[in-house]
Amino acid sequence: MSETSTPPAGRRLEWGVRLHELPLLLGLVALWMMLWHEVSLLSLVSGVVIAIVVMRVFYLPPVELAGRFNPWYALRYLLYFFWHLAVASWQVAWLAVRPGPTPPTSIIAVRLRTRNDFILTVVGLTISLIPGSLVAEVDRFESTLYLHVLNTPTQRSITQMRHDVRHIERLLILALGSKQEIGALT
Repeated sequence: MSETSTPPAGRRLEWGVRLHELPLLLGLVALWMMLWHEVSLLSLVSGVVIAIVVMRVFYLPPVELAGRFNPWYALRYLLYFFWHLAVASWQVAWLAVRPGPTPPTSIIAVRLRTRNDFILTVVGLTISLIPGSLVAEVDRFESTLYLHVLNTPTQRSITQMRHDVRHIERLLILALGSKQEIGALT
């Protein structure tokens, strides 16, 4: 088979590291060293080998980023996240120890405006990290998050949760989104 011919049917296994995969490689090597609690030449070399094998065997398509970053909206997102993390932690702790019946829960669908996989993932992770809510399912093709939400006795609390999710999405789009995504917000 010559070098100019196409590879046989199926995906050909490539062992090199492409430039856009470098952050993933570095992250996996750092994780490997943390798992071993050791920074040495042996852990570095073995981490690189293991990372390359993992990156080739468990191939993920590259995540496309907009290539822009707005520090002001990133700070606002972080402040929003940490504030809601603290408030929700107290609310869930109170629900766990207060007398009375078990609080009602709901499964709600929140359709996002973005089609960006990265922003969809970060919104889902943010919601899951805030106590009292959990992403039960993601419909990637419809950009819809299905959330299990604690303490939703009224329609107003469900509407508030949808508003919170869309606000997180808005902050992330303003911090990391493309110009087209920012334009679609208004």
